[in-house]
Amino acid sequence: ADILARDLPSDVTALSASQLSAAIRQRYVTCGEVMRAYLEQISTYNPVYNAIVSMVDEKELIGQAAAADRALDNEEYWGWMHGMPHAIKNLSDARGMETSHGSPIFAGTIAQEDALHVARIRAEGAIFIGKTNTPEFGLGSQSYNPVHGTTKCAYDPELTAGGSSGGAACGMATHMLPIADGSDMMGSLRNPGAYNNVVGFRPSQGRVPTVPKNDLFYQQLSTSGPMGRNVEDTIRLLSSMAGYDSRSPLSRRDTLPSYDAYIAADLGGYRIGWLGNYDNYLAIEPDVLDLCVAALNGLTTHGVVVEDCKPDYDMSRLWQTWLTFRHWALSDIKELYDDPEYRKLLKPEVVWEYEGSIGMTANKLFEAALARSDWYNALNLLFGKFDVIALPTAQLFPFNARIHWPKSVAGRKMDTYHRWMEVVISGTLSGLPVINLPAGFDNQGRPMGIQFIGRMGQDQKVLEFAMAYEGVTEYLNRRPHLHTENAPTGT
Repeated sequence: ADILARDLPSDVTALSASQLSAAIRQRYVTCGEVMRAYLEQISTYNPVYNAIVSMVDEKELIGQAAAADRALDNEEYWGWMHGMPHAIKNLSDARGMETSHGSPIFAGTIAQEDALHVARIRAEGAIFIGKTNTPEFGLGSQSYNPVHGTTKCAYDPELTAGGSSGGAACGMATHMLPIADGSDMMGSLRNPGAYNNVVGFRPSQGRVPTVPKNDLFYQQLSTSGPMGRNVEDTIRLLSSMAGYDSRSPLSRRDTLPSYDAYIAADLGGYRIGWLGNYDNYLAIEPDVLDLCVAALNGLTTHGVVVEDCKPDYDMSRLWQTWLTFRHWALSDIKELYDDPEYRKLLKPEVVWEYEGSIGMTANKLFEAALARSDWYNALNLLFGKFDVIALPTAQLFPFNARIHWPKSVAGRKMDTYHRWMEVVISGTLSGLPVINLPAGFDNQGRPMGIQFIGRMGQDQKVLEFAMAYEGVTEYLNRRPHLHTENAPTGT
């Protein structure tokens, strides 16, 4: 990621995170200049896109950037994110900053310490400038909440940015952030990645550990992970976030190498299994499927072999498994639900999820655990034939940001607030590494992505495929036309 002074753009926010890191380390640009450039970008565009919330005072940030420059003057180098502005997803704690979870119940709550992955990012020298917006408690793939409002799609502020890492994805795509962390229970790193034409990576289960406040063993649906404007940035942030921690007993013991050890996969003879819509089981807009198929067909000119495939599994069983685990995961809000005043402040979807957990039996959980195991085995069988398995990242293109969730897709009624994102539960329930890569744009300029699922623990191989994919496609080069408050919206 070395960069020459003559290659610096006039606007440093145009640099990738890796390029920015090199420019700072090589002293071609000061941390103060970087901070001022990003604060200017935020003041210009955040009023429209609303990606970053709970901003730290500007003078404080300028002071922190100056301290980062003084450290370099003294030959102190903190890490690859030295002096880089960063905003943490507003579901994670960052010491001294608000963690509202998008809920009025927690608005104004100041975190006393960093979450594990946040501490690791801080240790790389990042300067935390604020938080990135999410839906309330991260529920739903539409980043609106009554505390901070709605985050908009970078490519059209009339549309949703997706979620729950909507602020993170939009913040990067609008160049208000160089890079972003996120988390993913139901596609929350992947869907907003697709809706903002950036990379989102859900790592293998246990790769990026958390230190849970209660249950250490059973709740395994959600994971933190990296997002990037490109694959290199994504890999670098993953390396910072990943790694074993004894406080998280299920965290992976193996370690990932540094970025320099990654080599783009050889696409000659590379085998991709295309799940599509599971033989019409999923309601997916035809244009979404066409765009993804076109992107895959483009790879065949580089020697990739793409074949349709289908796991030996009843997909309606997988959805019921998802509902069981999702309801169970929300059972820890009992205290809020039981308080009538708090319950009034919870959005209906949160209440619905909790009520689904009431009276859940051990037998029902056991059946779901067996179904999840069978799903893992069904996918694992496919890896006997394919290097990665692919399917669309979303079932429809970004929709109007005023709509909380789409009530129908491709003429089919959606019976829950998250049924329209059923396409992502395959990755979540398998625990496998999944990356969202861009698939291009429809004729209205709306972005879409493809999920590529790899073998358990083979995060590096999935990312090396992503490097090759990025090398032969142009989608990430298409930047949004950004709007200011005074400009008309629309594509």
